Amino acid sequence: MSSTKTKPAPKSRPVEIALTPVDNVLLANLCGPLDENIRQIETGLDVTIRRRNERFSISGEKAQLTVDAIRHFYGMARQALSVDEIQLCLIELTNAPVRRISRKADSLTDGPQLITRKTELHGRTPRQVAYLKAIQEHDITFGIGPAGTGKTYLAVASAVDAFERDMVERIILTRPAVEAGERLGFLPGDLTQKIDPYLRPLYDALYDLMGSDRVSKLYEKHAIEIAPLAFMRGRTLNHAFIILDEAQNTTPEQMKMFLTRIGIGAKAVVTGDLTQIDLAKGQKSGLREARDILKEVRGLAFTEFTKEDVVRHPLVARIVAAYETKDKQST
Repeated sequence: MSSTKTKPAPKSRPVEIALTPVDNVLLANLCGPLDENIRQIETGLDVTIRRRNERFSISGEKAQLTVDAIRHFYGMARQALSVDEIQLCLIELTNAPVRRISRKADSLTDGPQLITRKTELHGRTPRQVAYLKAIQEHDITFGIGPAGTGKTYLAVASAVDAFERDMVERIILTRPAVEAGERLGFLPGDLTQKIDPYLRPLYDALYDLMGSDRVSKLYEKHAIEIAPLAFMRGRTLNHAFIILDEAQNTTPEQMKMFLTRIGIGAKAVVTGDLTQIDLAKGQKSGLREARDILKEVRGLAFTEFTKEDVVRHPLVARIVAAYETKDKQST
């Protein structure tokens, strides 16, 4: 009896490049202190890079994309490149490798330009660009997806942009909080102080986009309001930009209550991650129900993000992917 042996698939050969003309200053700025930027590229693209002066040897499935990235960063390296620049540009190159990114962060020229304190702010992935456009073109927009995809941050940036353009008179940020008499009962202070930790991510986004001093002044003038969802009941919100964050933890009744608060000249964005529902077992998420019921309602927009839209440390996207794989195996 004859037997056949299957030969293992040959490993792809490393891709070799040499950066010319050689400029030691550009090379040093590209590589970063102790080749830190090169390690960021390795982590972000899941490749192995070996360097000898201006010559690079790259192994991995994304070797050719890595070549493009290294050449691109070499062209940007008239000044030292920060880790932030490397990580953010890698995200853009991965999602739109045909496009080239300038240091001024205006690569996605078809995306909305927002007026905030961070002039370089823009959509980093095609879905982020679509999300920003949806917010501008619809009165109610839903952003659904995993952590790190920019759902809340871009919503707050859009609210700041609308406020700076005098399109709205107020910014209202809200999110559900657990009952004060139960899990928050051990915390010191009154109700406002108890729920403050739950609203902190919204404060942080505003401080980043407007500056803490301006946010404090606008807060005193009630032009900015940050409150738990329970405080929205019975109100009609006119000429305001309202953001409901962590909406996966609303009940169907709370979601309906929130959506019916929207008044004249108002715009609302609802964000949430359906993989991180903290409601009691058996309790249906208001965000999940709203997606099912309102998907075909004209005037509303839904943007569903995936792990490819994660704009955080490169490992975050892999962590999200690993959990997604585990969830699929267990179902």
